[in-house]
Parts: sequence; C-alpha cells; structure tokens
Amino acid sequence: MKVVAVNGSPRKGGNTEILLRKALESLEEEGWETEYVRIGGRKIRGCMACYKCFENKNLRCAVDNDRFNEVMEKLLAADAIILGSPTYFADVTAELKALLDRAGLVALANGGKFGGKIGAAVVAVRRGGAIHVFDTINHMYLMSGMIVPGSIYWNRGNGLNPGEVAGDDEAMRNMRHLGKTIAWMGKALAPVKDAYPPLPYAAGA
Repeated sequence: MKVVAVNGSPRKGGNTEILLRKALESLEEEGWETEYVRIGGRKIRGCMACYKCFENKNLRCAVDNDRFNEVMEKLLAADAIILGSPTYFADVTAELKALLDRAGLVALANGGKFGGKIGAAVVAVRRGGAIHVFDTINHMYLMSGMIVPGSIYWNRGNGLNPGEVAGDDEAMRNMRHLGKTIAWMGKALAPVKDAYPPLPYAAGA
C-alpha cells in the first residue's frame, strides 16, 4: 500500500517535516511504500472557481502552470494521505490551502475520488492555533468521504526553530502511533477499498 505525505511548510528540514517523516517511518516498518512531497514555498496558486474540472472530468485542474496536477496525481495514487502544515496565524499555509481547495474540488468533480482513502492531518505549532489548522485539513477529508484515523492525542507538535519539535516526546510518540494506526486501518480496508460509492457533487445530487 502507498502513503504520500505533503508538507505545506516552506522550511526544508523544519518541524513539520520532522513530524511527517516520523509518521512515515512507522509506515515503512509496516511495509508501506512512502513518499514525501514539500509544496510550501513553491508555486501553487489558489482555486479560480472556473469549474472546468466538472466539464473535463479528467482528474486534473485546468490551471496547469504550477505544481498542482503533479501533486494531485500522487494523492490519487495513494491509499493514505497525510497533509502537514505549520501554524500561520492559526491556519494552514497559503500553499496548503490552495492544495486543499483544488484537490478537494477536482476529486469531487470526478465522482469523489478521495472517498474511502485514509486522511490524516499533522500540525507544527509554536504555541496556539494548532487545532484550527487540524480542523482545516480534516474538513476537506471529511466532506470528501475520507476516513480519518485517531491517535494518542491531536496530531501536533510544539516547536518554533527548526528541529525543536524533535524534543516534544509526546508528539514523537503520537506520530509513530499515527503511522501504525494508518497501517492497521489500511489492512482493515484493503478488502473493500474499491467498493466505496461515488460521491455526487452536492449541487447536482
């Protein structure tokens, strides 16, 4: 099975990356194919609400001059998706918000292609605002028919400067457990993963 972790942070080697890689470590131990992608600080624009994805139904966004379609292919091919972000004014980064909006809409436009996939949110935070970031990511998962696993706490870790989150022992334990939970859930869902019913877009249901 395959999992892709997408980092919305512009910091290479930063706290969000540390958290995501710790979760991926557990999945690798369980024999999963893992992939890590960083979109933070890179060109990915917001949704234009042109709704061409509903006309084309080709699993792509009509805006094809940034990284979105490359990342969307990876999300569609994965059994589980982990989206991570630092906390920017109590929310996700602009790049991750753009991905959430466009990926969620393209998936819905094509019959709910995220339905039945596993989706986990991971948050790096200095002090406050992490739960709002957590909710922003999970809202897209839940309205897309995805299955959100729990762990031993909210999937967040504390740290400001790069590397500080590694000293948050509870967060590190949580990330390892999150990876194990995703692996367990993947095994449980494997026999029925292709049986999830298509999701009609709400406006046309």
